[in-house]
Amino acid sequence: MTARIGSVLVLGLGKVGHLVALLLHETGFAVAAADRQPAGNHPFPVQALDVADRAALAEALQGRSAVVSCLPYHVNAGVARAAADCGVHYFDLTEDVGTTREIMALSRTAEVVMAPQCGLAPGFIAIVGASLARRFERIRRIRLRVGALPRHPTGLLGYAFNWSPEGVVNEYLNDCEVIEDGVRKWVSPLEWVEMLVIDGIQLEAFTTSGGLGTMCATFEGRVENLDYKSIRYPGHAALMNFFLHELLLRNDRAHAGRILVNAKPPVNDDVVYIHASVEGWVGGSLLRDEFVRTYLPVEIAGETRRAIAWTTAASICAVVEMVHRGMLPDRGFLRQEEIALDDFLTTHNGRLYAGRRHGGLLEERQHSGAG
Repeated sequence: MTARIGSVLVLGLGKVGHLVALLLHETGFAVAAADRQPAGNHPFPVQALDVADRAALAEALQGRSAVVSCLPYHVNAGVARAAADCGVHYFDLTEDVGTTREIMALSRTAEVVMAPQCGLAPGFIAIVGASLARRFERIRRIRLRVGALPRHPTGLLGYAFNWSPEGVVNEYLNDCEVIEDGVRKWVSPLEWVEMLVIDGIQLEAFTTSGGLGTMCATFEGRVENLDYKSIRYPGHAALMNFFLHELLLRNDRAHAGRILVNAKPPVNDDVVYIHASVEGWVGGSLLRDEFVRTYLPVEIAGETRRAIAWTTAASICAVVEMVHRGMLPDRGFLRQEEIALDDFLTTHNGRLYAGRRHGGLLEERQHSGAG
């Protein structure tokens, strides 16, 4: 099938954005990148750009086939609008529900793909959950759990802010969409605490916002129970409830984020846990199917990349590949749960998720370039 994407503009050159651009470049796309204050050396052209300048953004999109936004969620709707106006395919990493709704509305008249929520959660976890669900004739429960954590935690929180503090605080404070006993509803975050054990490590999981993406809309009427929870080390939920609610830091999210990052800065040796399970009936028998993985940092282009960075970047790059190769629609709103896991894992970047495993851990390996 004719290739649909040639030149890609990547917006935002933080840890994840730089890796997204690098992976797409290695995959064979003609990549350009833009950042408000670009710095460092890159194997692709980089320009300074303020996406709030609509004219400058429109000019930067000229001649591009696609744009990938790795920017904060609150600017993504504007970027998506510009992409639709310029006839450029749009991809982002947002977990913000309101932003996704705006992009969905834009997609109704767009002549291009509008694909938000292409990261780890939302994103890859929805691909996994929906792929498991397809095997069942009737579904009782879909449980999706993801955690990005320090591999060697210290302190009572057992956490490090390797992801956007703004995004984490929003996940802990915004309401969470679920399906409970067949009813689609909203529940509070930092609730429904449960215990998990993965690779012998005791963990907890609790409700957080945004991780399901559009799955509740997709599975309404088809599943009795559906929810998403973030995975943390035991005791984290109680401490965050104290911090945000008893100390009233919920009233100043930006300040809460600054305090947390100052106390728990990023670490290089991180781990990503994924625990997805589906229960239901096949041939009259009640069964449970699971996808449980532990992902560690890997070496890409001669540097060790944090687990949260490469899992997020590889996911969105794999979706770009699939649109490019004609494996997904070339216009309209793209739901992550519409993507087949087996197809995702065959892509150049999706193969990172299917790397060699030993004792439950993804072994480090060199990402070898375009294939």
